[in-house]
Amino acid sequence: MDPRFITLTFHGIGDIDRPLDDGEGDVWIDRQLFGAVLDHVSGRADVRLTFDDGNASDVRHALPELERRKLRGTFFVVAERLGRPGFLSAGDVRALADAGMAIGCHGMRHVPWRHLPDEGLHEELVEAKAQLEGVLDRPVTEASCPFGAYDRRVLRALRRGGYDRVYTSDGGTAHPDAWLQARTSIHSADRADAVLTTATASEAQPVARLQRHAKLAVKRWR
Repeated sequence: MDPRFITLTFHGIGDIDRPLDDGEGDVWIDRQLFGAVLDHVSGRADVRLTFDDGNASDVRHALPELERRKLRGTFFVVAERLGRPGFLSAGDVRALADAGMAIGCHGMRHVPWRHLPDEGLHEELVEAKAQLEGVLDRPVTEASCPFGAYDRRVLRALRRGGYDRVYTSDGGTAHPDAWLQARTSIHSADRADAVLTTATASEAQPVARLQRHAKLAVKRWR
């Protein structure tokens, strides 16, 4: 059987320490839920853990809990936010990498990549990547799309930008070696024991699976 991976996405964890954008509160979870989700997926070789937005809680709360369980995560950082209150500093990013965590690019300013002019897309995909590589002194080869927004033009630019893997917010599963990786965000109202079922719900029935594949095909070719 073709192996499939589930990738979960976390955003903010614990007490809210900065103003939130619209809708961001829905994916800001408490520490209890975060720990419960980690306990539920520990030992699952088919589950990947990712963190978006570069919140300070990545190093304050996520890193200790991951290390306690000997888990690894990929942290997607917004380059322009480095050092701002409530977000990771350059030293924090290095600390995550030194702890064995992977660092990816979440753009320069946390804006949707679709419809950006060419110079804006270059800033988001190329300049932000270079800035993070300067912080880490190592290549950054993975990206996640802010707001899950992408199209054919964005995907072409990501390939030209040298990214080996790109993460979306499409839900469902993906082949572990696929260039484009679907993810499922964890919400504050979720139950830890249901997150994996939720992640695969769109693939549980043949009709739902066909509908999902059609939707993804439209996003990739629009």
